[in-house]
Amino acid sequence: MNKRLAVTFILISVMLDSMGIGLIMPVMPDLIQEVEGQGLGAAAVWGGVLATIFAAMQFLFGPTLGSLSDRYGRRPVLIISLVIMAFDYVLMALAHTIWLLIIARLIGGITAATQSTSAAYMADISAPEEKAANFGLIGAAFGLGFVLGPLIGGALAEYGTRAPFWAAAALAAANAIFGYFVLPETVTDRIRRPFEWRRANPLGAFRNIGSLPGLKRLLLITFVYTIAFFVYPGVWAYFGAERFGWGPGMIGLSLGLFGIGIAIVQGLLIRPILNRVGERKAVILGLSVDVLAFVALGFVANGWVALALTPLTALGSIAGPALQGIMSRTASDDQQGELQGTVTSINAVATIIAPLLVTQTFWFFTKDSAAFYLPGAPFLLSALLTIGCIAVFMQTPRPKRARAT
Repeated sequence: MNKRLAVTFILISVMLDSMGIGLIMPVMPDLIQEVEGQGLGAAAVWGGVLATIFAAMQFLFGPTLGSLSDRYGRRPVLIISLVIMAFDYVLMALAHTIWLLIIARLIGGITAATQSTSAAYMADISAPEEKAANFGLIGAAFGLGFVLGPLIGGALAEYGTRAPFWAAAALAAANAIFGYFVLPETVTDRIRRPFEWRRANPLGAFRNIGSLPGLKRLLLITFVYTIAFFVYPGVWAYFGAERFGWGPGMIGLSLGLFGIGIAIVQGLLIRPILNRVGERKAVILGLSVDVLAFVALGFVANGWVALALTPLTALGSIAGPALQGIMSRTASDDQQGELQGTVTSINAVATIIAPLLVTQTFWFFTKDSAAFYLPGAPFLLSALLTIGCIAVFMQTPRPKRARAT
C-alpha cells in the first residue's frame, strides 16, 4: 500500500508538470495582452520568449536537481519543488507586468525540471525488468496531463485570465501535502553520492553519463527521436488547418485523442508488450511503427483517415519508455538522478529546436513559391530522423550494468 501511494504521488507530480503547461495555455494570449496592453501579434512574440525561457531552465537545471536528489534524496527535492511551484503559480496569478511573468517562468522551468527526480524515484523502486514498464506509467501520466490541462484551463478561463493559475497553485500545494505524508525516501547511504558541480551542469552530466559504454549513442537516439516525435504538438494545429480545414475545436479533439492513445499504450499495453518481446525489440518496434505513421501522415489527404491513424501513432510511443528502461539499467543506482537529469536536459534542447525545424519545414512546402505543395513534409522529415535512430540503435551493443561510483 505504501509503495502504491508513493507511485500515485509520483504520477500525479508528472501529470501536474504536463497539465500545468496546458492549463495556462488557453489564457496566455489574453493575459499577455492584458499586462502589456498590446495586440495579439506582440503577445505571440512574448509568448514565444516565455516558452523558450521555460525550456532553457529545464535544460540548465535538470541535471542539477537530479544530482541534488542523488545526494540529499528524492523526497525533499520533489516536495520542496512542489511548494515553490505553488508559489510560482500564485506569482503568475498576481503578475501585472511582463517582467513578473518572465521571473515566474524562470522559476517554473526550474521546478518543472523535477521530472528527472520523479523518473529517478521510479527507477529506485523498480526491479531491473520492471523499469521500462514503470517508465511507461510516467509517460501515461504525462499524456493524461497533456489531455486534461487544456480542457480544464479552457473551462476555468470562463472565470477570468487568473483562474487557471490559482487552480494550478492549489493542485501543486495539495500534492506537496499528499507527498509529505506518503512518500518514503529511497536514497540510502548505499547509493548516496556526493554533490559535485562539475556533474550537476548539463555539459558535465552529459560527459560523465556519456562515458558509460553504449550510453552516448542511446542519448543521441533520445535527442533525435524527441525532435522527430515533437512534430505532433509542433505542427499538428497548422497541418490540420491547412490540409483538412479543421478549426480549433477539431484540432483540440484530435490532440486529445492522441494524448488518450498514448496514455492507454504506455499505461496499459506496454507491460505485456515488453514481457513478450523485451526492451530492445520494443524500441525497434516502436520506432518502426513511428516511421509508418509519419509516412502515412505525410501523404494523407483525408481528415478522418488521419484520425483513424491515431492508434498507430500512439503505439509508437512504446519506444521512449523502452529506451529509457535500457539506459536506466545501464547506469548505477547512485547515478539514476544524474541520468534522468541528463535526459531532461536533452529533451529540453530538442524541444527548443524541434518547433523551429518542423514549422519552417511546413512553411517551406506550403508557401506560394514552393516547388511543390506538401503540407505533410514535416512528418516525412520525422520519418527520416526516426529511420536514422533505428540504424544507430541496431549498431549499438547491449550496454552492461554499471557499478556504483
